[in-house]
Amino acid sequence: MAKGIFFKLLTVLFLLSTGYVSGQPERPLSRQNLMVEGRIHYGYLMSHHLELDIFRAHYPAFEFSIQKGTYGKNRWEAMYAYPIIGVAAWGSQLGGFKEIGSAIAVYPFVDFPLFGDQSNGFNFRLGVGLGYLTNKFDAVNNYKNFAIGSHINACGSLYFEYRYKPSGRLSLSASFGLTHFSNGSTKTPNYGLNIITANVGIAYFLHKSNPYLDKKILPELYPYEFDGRKYINFELSASVASKDMTQQYGKRFAVYAAFFNIMKQVSYKSKWGLGLDATYDNSDRFILEKRGFEVTNDFQILKTGFNIAYELLISKMTFMFNAGIYLSGKEKSEGDFYQRLTVKYKVLGNIFANLVLSVHLGRAEYVGIGLGYGLDVVYKRKIKHKG
Repeated sequence: MAKGIFFKLLTVLFLLSTGYVSGQPERPLSRQNLMVEGRIHYGYLMSHHLELDIFRAHYPAFEFSIQKGTYGKNRWEAMYAYPIIGVAAWGSQLGGFKEIGSAIAVYPFVDFPLFGDQSNGFNFRLGVGLGYLTNKFDAVNNYKNFAIGSHINACGSLYFEYRYKPSGRLSLSASFGLTHFSNGSTKTPNYGLNIITANVGIAYFLHKSNPYLDKKILPELYPYEFDGRKYINFELSASVASKDMTQQYGKRFAVYAAFFNIMKQVSYKSKWGLGLDATYDNSDRFILEKRGFEVTNDFQILKTGFNIAYELLISKMTFMFNAGIYLSGKEKSEGDFYQRLTVKYKVLGNIFANLVLSVHLGRAEYVGIGLGYGLDVVYKRKIKHKG
């Protein structure tokens, strides 16, 4: 039934786009550039642990989204080549396995153009939101589901897309990529679900779309552009998390972390830099003592690390990626190398809120929330002219 409704929607959109339904005066340009899109996915669950092999199967998924085509209303839209932004609803029965049940997700996304023109384009779509899985791990009733330990999970979507625009309002798409469900070890077990799919879709503008307006009046100068001044950004932040290890030890543990980054902005979109961090994980003391190690002071379980950092800037929101190595700390059962993804949002002046995901080679360790402060320090104030 769902497939029948979907194909009826595609037929209506096609008739509208080709002018079959006509006789109405042309509407003025839209200020919102809203469009609707439907997609059909087909793919499989990637088994990245032996315990997940029993769930390997091919199955469909369905997606509906409300999107907005940007046209330069804000500066970042023009600098990112007019991406599409939107909110998608995604659902699948995941092969019909009763242990993992079905999945639904709702997530905002940004569809970044990579190259192409107004009729043909290749894009990269990034989305992050929330997902719900109908079945989760239970030690008695559902002990085979090592993938997910909670109903509510984070959902991430990464897709490479080709989009073709045959008319002013209609666009067709084909893409492949990954949809991921995980709770960041807030509730174990948490192997996560990695779903690889290919999909086709059709989108339709509700009104005549606005053209590109990249000549919109903008401030002449930005702090890091063309004014002769150069900056280094110093940033200090902290986060707190609750790490679930009830499956192994029957307890939850608090995690406290502090981060210091020195960043240099190299373009409108990017910063590169170096970072130091310190993590106090209460589960480390518990694990060491359980193994027979004597912990005489807190510094023995304090993990310090050094890392390389990259930051992607999108208006008030930024995504920071850190990859580093631990310098100290006795408990390193996950290894010496770590990775971290931080989503930051400026809330007031130089103060930002952050959401931190700590990872060891693809396995989530904890998800933390916190605050931070950034300070720009000028090291060059004017351009020297020759002669």
